[in-house]
Amino acid sequence: RAGAAFQYLLVQKTGAQKNVGLIQLNRPKALNALCEGLMAELRRALEAMESDPQVGAIVLTGSQKAFAAGADIKEMQNKTFQESYSGGFLSGWDKVSIVRKPIIAAVNGYALGGGCELAMMCDIIYAGEKAEFGQPEILLGTIPGAGGTQRLTRAVGKSLAMEMVLTGDRISA
Repeated sequence: RAGAAFQYLLVQKTGAQKNVGLIQLNRPKALNALCEGLMAELRRALEAMESDPQVGAIVLTGSQKAFAAGADIKEMQNKTFQESYSGGFLSGWDKVSIVRKPIIAAVNGYALGGGCELAMMCDIIYAGEKAEFGQPEILLGTIPGAGGTQRLTRAVGKSLAMEMVLTGDRISA
């Protein structure tokens, strides 16, 4: 079973013809915070789905409580700018945006910071009634780091993007 090879993801093929790749973020205690291990596994899962001729589309989801509550702050907190920059922090996060097969984000619960950016990298976002999107990095004294400022502006327009990024306010589905 494909899911056995992953610590932070549940991965399977689903649908009547088993032609939909389903990737579920699976760090429930951390609200699916995006740690380096999870992101490495996500890249591997996406590469496997992209090279599988049976898979026609991919669904990326989390849990009812959180799609992804952002980057793993505990993992980031002691890194200096120099360490992050020279160490390639966030390198490879854009894998979702370059996969050639359509990726659908099925979002319910929190999609904050890196989680919001991850959803925006997908081709389509389906948001449940409890979905909350936000870029709260300003509340930590930083800014979105994985292309969130550009993607958010394209998705919701300049005014709302500026409000969200500069206040940390969230929007609902």
